[in-house]
Amino acid sequence: MTIKNASRKSGKRVAPSVSYESWLTERLKDPAEAAAYLEAVIEEGDQAAIMLAMRQIAQAKKGGIAAVARKAHRTREATYRMLSKDGNPGLDSFMSLLKATDMQLSVKPIPVKKAA
Repeated sequence: MTIKNASRKSGKRVAPSVSYESWLTERLKDPAEAAAYLEAVIEEGDQAAIMLAMRQIAQAKKGGIAAVARKAHRTREATYRMLSKDGNPGLDSFMSLLKATDMQLSVKPIPVKKAA
């Protein structure tokens, strides 16, 4: 039985689901969630996905991308370009965006697999 059919039989309406963007934005307001999300995306290694994740994190911040741009001492337009799927910010720009979103870069060794 599907949910749609269940709601008809019980006579109760099923609430529409929350949009993915709204759900993600709410989660990314938590600094720990935002950091974990960005770390997972960085591990995948896809630059376009990293820029999208940074954009989503910036949008979740109070004041959105414009506020992040001001805090990073960048123009809003340059920040939007950096956070596009084709964005390729230099390390200093990326670091300023991280700091503006209350995050920092961390480096750790890759675990060595032991031979069986």
